[in-house]
Amino acid sequence: MIVKEKIAENLAFASSVNDEVYQKSIEPKAYQCWHFDALSDDGRDAMGMHSDREPELAQALNLDAVRLIDRLRQRRQLVIFPATNSGYGTQTTARACDEDTPQEPISLYARTKMQAETELLESGNVVVLRLATAFGMSPRMRIDLLVNHFVHTAVTIGELTIFEKDFRRNFVHVRDIADCMVHALAHADRMAGRPFNVGLDNANLSKEALALTIKAHVPDFQVRFAPVGRDPDQRNYIVSNARLRQEGFEASRGLDEGIEELIKGYRMAPMEA
Repeated sequence: MIVKEKIAENLAFASSVNDEVYQKSIEPKAYQCWHFDALSDDGRDAMGMHSDREPELAQALNLDAVRLIDRLRQRRQLVIFPATNSGYGTQTTARACDEDTPQEPISLYARTKMQAETELLESGNVVVLRLATAFGMSPRMRIDLLVNHFVHTAVTIGELTIFEKDFRRNFVHVRDIADCMVHALAHADRMAGRPFNVGLDNANLSKEALALTIKAHVPDFQVRFAPVGRDPDQRNYIVSNARLRQEGFEASRGLDEGIEELIKGYRMAPMEA
């Protein structure tokens, strides 16, 4: 299904970014181009799909659509591109990954997003935001994302078994992501042409630390750490967000705030995982 909607006089939305005829009709009029459509590598995205199980769709949404936007736009038209820090893969050294750290993607989602950001940066006039794993309530809820999933399990089931508890990730609240995009738009004159990690510096956490943080808010939450077994998601890295902070933006919504928000949201409006 293709949904095309004029939201406001200066804002149009197309849910099929691969529709070249429609893109040609709206893109020349745009001041900026934003690409939000993607098929991710988490357990289940908002459409109930996974990039590695739908490789052709992942290629179409994550890369081909970006190439279409880039081909049709004029160079004066800025692109704000939400990429991912999943491209850092399994870099388990003590040093935090910054934007100059070579990416080592381990999923189709991360590979296609990395290729898309590379091609956009080569074209110019783009701000690339390498987003950490998001958390927090939103109108189109993603329960599969790690923090959201752990909190949902704590509230609805009350127990969780975790494999490879020492694997670490970086996290960021969904509203901080939105605020960062607004900041990038306002400061594109100095941010364009570079990628920026977007996350909380104090939320470079292992799965064990995350689960125990949630347990502090849900005391009856029973957490078990399996001594053997393999997590299908092998991402394991920590991230520095210093470059973005130097450009005047820092994520402000902490993990504890987000956990409390999720607990309240799940209890007010029960959702299926």
